[in-house]
Amino acid sequence: MPFPVSTYRLQFRGGMDFDGAIGLVPYLKRLGITHLYASPVFAATDGSTHGYDVTDANVIDPVLGGREGLERLAAALKAEGLGLILDIVPNHMAASLENPWWRSVIEWGEASRYGHYFDIDWSQRLTLPFLGKPFEQAVVDGEISLTLDADQGVLALAYFDSLYPLNPSTYPAALASCENPMAAPLSDLGRQATAGEEAEFHQAVVSLCREHGCDGLLEELRAKAQEHEFLLFLHDLQPFRLMHWTEAAKGLNYRRFFEIAGLVGLRVEAPDVFEAAHRTVLELIESGQVDGLRIDHVDGLADPGRYLQQLRDAVGQDIPIYVEKILAPGEDLPKGWPVQGSTGYEFIAAQVPVLLDPAGFLAMRQAYAGIAGQQTPVADKMREAKLRMIRVNFAGEVKALVGQGADLLRLDEETMNRALEELLLAFPRYRTYAAQGEMSAEDRELVDQVLEGAKPRLDEMAADAAWSIADLLKGEGRLAGGGVGTDLFRRRFQQLTGPLMAKSLEDTLFFRHVEFLALNEVGGELEPEEGGLDHFHSEMQRRAKTQPSGLSASSTHDTKRGEDARARLFALAEDAPRFAALIEGWRKANRYAVIDVDGKPAPEAEVEWMIFQALIGHWPVDLTTDDREGIADFAERVLAFVEKSLREAKLRTDWNEVDETYEAAVKDYVRTLLLDRPHFVTEFVREIQPLIWAGLTNGLTQTVIKLTAPGVPDIYQGSEALDFSFVDPDNRRPPPFETLSAFDPKAPISFSDPRALAEGWLKQAVIGRGLSLRNRHPQLFLHGRYLPLTITGPRQSHVVAFAREIDGAASITVACRLPIAMLQAGEGLTSEQFWGDTLVEMPEALAGHGWTEILSDRQLSAGNGLLMRELMDGQTIALLISGAG
Repeated sequence: MPFPVSTYRLQFRGGMDFDGAIGLVPYLKRLGITHLYASPVFAATDGSTHGYDVTDANVIDPVLGGREGLERLAAALKAEGLGLILDIVPNHMAASLENPWWRSVIEWGEASRYGHYFDIDWSQRLTLPFLGKPFEQAVVDGEISLTLDADQGVLALAYFDSLYPLNPSTYPAALASCENPMAAPLSDLGRQATAGEEAEFHQAVVSLCREHGCDGLLEELRAKAQEHEFLLFLHDLQPFRLMHWTEAAKGLNYRRFFEIAGLVGLRVEAPDVFEAAHRTVLELIESGQVDGLRIDHVDGLADPGRYLQQLRDAVGQDIPIYVEKILAPGEDLPKGWPVQGSTGYEFIAAQVPVLLDPAGFLAMRQAYAGIAGQQTPVADKMREAKLRMIRVNFAGEVKALVGQGADLLRLDEETMNRALEELLLAFPRYRTYAAQGEMSAEDRELVDQVLEGAKPRLDEMAADAAWSIADLLKGEGRLAGGGVGTDLFRRRFQQLTGPLMAKSLEDTLFFRHVEFLALNEVGGELEPEEGGLDHFHSEMQRRAKTQPSGLSASSTHDTKRGEDARARLFALAEDAPRFAALIEGWRKANRYAVIDVDGKPAPEAEVEWMIFQALIGHWPVDLTTDDREGIADFAERVLAFVEKSLREAKLRTDWNEVDETYEAAVKDYVRTLLLDRPHFVTEFVREIQPLIWAGLTNGLTQTVIKLTAPGVPDIYQGSEALDFSFVDPDNRRPPPFETLSAFDPKAPISFSDPRALAEGWLKQAVIGRGLSLRNRHPQLFLHGRYLPLTITGPRQSHVVAFAREIDGAASITVACRLPIAMLQAGEGLTSEQFWGDTLVEMPEALAGHGWTEILSDRQLSAGNGLLMRELMDGQTIALLISGAG
């Protein structure tokens, strides 16, 4: 199977299973997709909506159709010449009783055969933060009982529907004084049980229950559970400790995924764990049923480079591997990683200079400051968000790291804490990649920069401590020789900086600093890069060199908003002064809906600003003012977005401490706007009409760039038409596949039909034509040079253009930009009058080519360049191929 020329991300669950995907294969083939890119398909927790909470890495989820269903899907794809890419999750599994490995660890502790599978500190009992209150209080309130699980063959502490198996060695203590005939033989079974023979032990208990019946014993166990001191005593004997879920942030003895205690870190660095966690996926690759892999959260692993090399050795060179990795500005994937590239978040950020009017952004900033007050610098806001994460959300991880470092460096913990805190605050990206004491020159330089950034805020003693920590991380200084302790510290530091960055920026600051939502995107920055189109072209040239086969994303299951909502918001920046005045008028007209909560307005001004931006960016194109049911449905989606935004911001409410009064007030404000003020809705829809057209134009521009720029275009389900989704879970809703599947690749493209633009047909058709072109010329788009094209003439600021070239074959992409200004300047003008002599200059490498414009099937000759008035008559994008194409 050739490497991907394009991918289509499909979210399984939520109504999509393997049979449903099989039904889409003919459509994907017509669209031009070469590889279906599947979300995780392995067994996950009951009711999982995403599949990243894996319970068995070697079972294809029966909910989706099981192994047989996956094999049918693979066969259907192969029959059409398409490949299958699987999203796998090597970093973590579900910390759930449904996970047999984890269940065994709960029961047997460190002695379990899976005790080393998970990243657990066995110097203390296994922490299980899944209670709604402290264990002692749950006992007093009668929420904890003792039972016999006859199906699993275990004695267990029961907390509602969760049955936590007791360690068999504690059965005699649990059954002491029980008079039921089963008690003695069950105690003997527990006393003799060993972790290596757990299956036999459980079967023996099941057989004992069947032989004697267990009703009588269950009654005695329920009675014993009324003795609070007994339950506390029995709980203390276990290798686990049940605790209140709020205690997770203070410290767990296992590595969790980000802040999610229900996901436990997996130690795939251990050879047997790697083999056990990848057995089935490697079988699927060996059998030819899976053609590529997407690695979820590679930065969470102990040694990503080593893992990827181990995986590459296992799958061979013919299987593409993509890593989910957020790259900071100027950062590339480590050179030694044997992968095709990243999943493409950085591509979203790279397109910002094409879509953003810098003056418009400054106008948005000024308007935001006008209502929310003068803003502190973004860097200071980031520090504040990060400090919250360090001291609250990740306090347990930081405390453990402080203790390890203090022991290694013989420092007092207070000094160590000050030094470590400032180093974490100064860290500008996800992580470094030191392993076994070795660190690349680039990462050593980064650590030195972090140290220099941290030192000015430290006293002399703490600065010396920070210096020692930096040396430890780099494998230098008196601890350069390494050892278990230093390796553990490096690993824990590197596994902390990633979650800390993600939760501080993407899941806190992006919801606090809401001056311009289009920039608040995964992989993006709140301060736009300088350089305009020159910066964009530079990024594309760098991409052509560093990861020409990496995925190019515009929407994903993790983006904060759909690509077409983002495109409309970029248009909003162009019209910021007008909309700032409109928003101020709307705020005044609805001032009565703002109420006082704890002495402060709810919603506060900046939240109002966010709400109006969200309404502008996400309002469905076809939603009319008289469609009350449609508006009500949209309102529910807005309310879910607002609730998540407020909690992620962690200012006046939080996931861990919900302020229901405040949230209700903000939600009521949204309901007032959308459901109780028809005059507002009428005015709002009228005023955003120019933005709707401009946003759709921007959407075509970012689409045609994705199709032809360096990288492999990744289409997120449904975004081949229009994607105005909010942050998850809204962006994981099933798209209208029945409508999308009506796509006809042979139908003519109509740029003059407003319905074609407004309903997404035009965008879908452009994608179909673009993918068809890529499929005919894969080498050109995967390996061709990237050539920025110069624009001259009166409208040069409204054009971005580039070429791809290899061995005499070439393509040219031309797209309009800054559509609001185009709309205003072009009113009443013909295309010829608007464009005048605006020219796309032709470089020497492309001189003498004849061209076919594939979106309109026109033949063109360029000479010294392409005149925009001839190229763009009725179009806002053009895609040319040399010769007949």
